[in-house]
Amino acid sequence: QLQLGESGGGLVQPGGSLRLSCAASGFGLDYYAIGWFRQPPGKEREGVSCITSSVGRTVYADSVKGRFTIARDNAKNTVYPQMNSLEPRDTAVYYCAADLSDVPVLQGNCHRASEYDYWGQGTQVTVSS
Repeated sequence: QLQLGESGGGLVQPGGSLRLSCAASGFGLDYYAIGWFRQPPGKEREGVSCITSSVGRTVYADSVKGRFTIARDNAKNTVYPQMNSLEPRDTAVYYCAADLSDVPVLQGNCHRASEYDYWGQGTQVTVSS
């Protein structure tokens, strides 16, 4: 059974950068498309980015385009969301999720939480001076 775990969150100043990790165990991460979500305090969970299982095609939400990137190292069973030019509005609990299908990513419809079957526990990112 696939299990996911996020790490790398913490406190960062506005304009700073942070790299998160989403590590998989149980099965190889190369079988799964990975979605990245966040949930700000008092708000609904929203999609941030997603990446296909092998080709590496990526999709980004409008709110993070040009600032966030996502990459994967299947040999390490890890996905690395890189967050640059962080703003207070980026403060949230960040989650990674896995989907056996690449289709939502390829079609640009990968920001729906209901599409994903496996979720990590989340890691908190706080952007504040």
